[in-house]
Amino acid sequence: MGIKVAKFGGSSVADAIQINKIRDIVFEDEDIRYVVVSAPGKRFSEDSKVTDLLYLCKTHIDHKLAYEQIFQVITDRFMSLESSLGVDVGIKDELAEIRSNINEGASADYIASRGEYLNAKIIAAYLGFEFLDSAKVIKFSDKGKFMEERTNDELAGALKGEGRFVVPGFYGSRIDGSIKTFSRGGSDITGALIARAVGADVYENWTDVSGFLVADPRIVENPKPISHISYKELRELAYMGASVLHEEAIYPAKVANIPINIRNTNRPQDPGTMITSEPAVLEEGQIISGIAGSRGFTSITIFNSHMIGQKGFIRKMAGILEDHDVTIEHIPSGIDTMSVVLNSKIVEGKVEEIMEEFERQLKPEAMEVSTDLALIATVGAGMAFRTGTSAQLFGALAEAGVNIRMIDQGSSEMNIIVGVAEKDFEKAIRAIYKAFVG
Repeated sequence: MGIKVAKFGGSSVADAIQINKIRDIVFEDEDIRYVVVSAPGKRFSEDSKVTDLLYLCKTHIDHKLAYEQIFQVITDRFMSLESSLGVDVGIKDELAEIRSNINEGASADYIASRGEYLNAKIIAAYLGFEFLDSAKVIKFSDKGKFMEERTNDELAGALKGEGRFVVPGFYGSRIDGSIKTFSRGGSDITGALIARAVGADVYENWTDVSGFLVADPRIVENPKPISHISYKELRELAYMGASVLHEEAIYPAKVANIPINIRNTNRPQDPGTMITSEPAVLEEGQIISGIAGSRGFTSITIFNSHMIGQKGFIRKMAGILEDHDVTIEHIPSGIDTMSVVLNSKIVEGKVEEIMEEFERQLKPEAMEVSTDLALIATVGAGMAFRTGTSAQLFGALAEAGVNIRMIDQGSSEMNIIVGVAEKDFEKAIRAIYKAFVG
């Protein structure tokens, strides 16, 4: 018998029908002893997430606008949920207290966190589990810095024994008791923290998809699911824009070497995607784990003879960008050329000034700017030291009529990043997928 932590996202706790599915999942697996829940998400496409409504209340207050109508929508939703599930946790009184605190100037973090708090109280009562308020066990300093070791100790102490618990995600508290939230998606972090604290065998992250896919289904028709991926591979895909777990959300589980299983609440029979420290044993012929990319990059290429022998060149270039508050995405280079790839939104309105500084301090022979660049990462542990992988990728793009404008490969040989014109972005992803997956 093992120990599992199961986190259920907003779509999984959107209404009583979804929460019934959670009950079936939890009661069919006695290993699930710790349940982490988000605030209710959308029930249908035109619906609003409860957290968005709570933020909207705060925005109205800040602009001295009436927020009562929005708060009534939230009230109706939780009252309906309590009634539909046949539990009584005093939601009406809880909402009255929250409203009173809002009127007395409650913080944005407090207001935003109440969706998780109320939902966890209802679900705990419905499952017959013990409710544990995150504010008591997830700790931040008075300056808002997350206190990792203290949180681990607090969680381990509060969750010891044979009980089964429901814990709201997304927030904790400062030492002075005030509520502090994680960034959006913080419920994933809460789940990982609990998994680490209790020494879980698996951290299950339940959502509305059956794990990750090799490529974006909006671009590639029916892409193959990813059954197993390593933390390193996941990080590469997430960096390039894949809709996967954020690094902060998996870090506590990664540190404790706890596998993460991405599951689908609506299809619990699907195995989902398993994330582990080690790459999967690949099927015969399998090389890559995933393809991800993003549009919206600008590259500035500097040409200079004997650039490689000029001391301090990169330092000066990086300093100029730092002075303009611009971060560097990639620096592909050659003997006499060096490019900096920058996020177009961050560099918007700054390109001319940056180039003027490059001209003044670096004294290039020539410079070239491209503003319509898309980056695509092909990721997989199976690529490492495998002869012909690059040729296969470049050949596929050439056959599809896609011109490669930039190539960047990490030293681990786990990924190859290519830059293409934005107009060729989707064509390039489909060509790579066809070449490596079929």
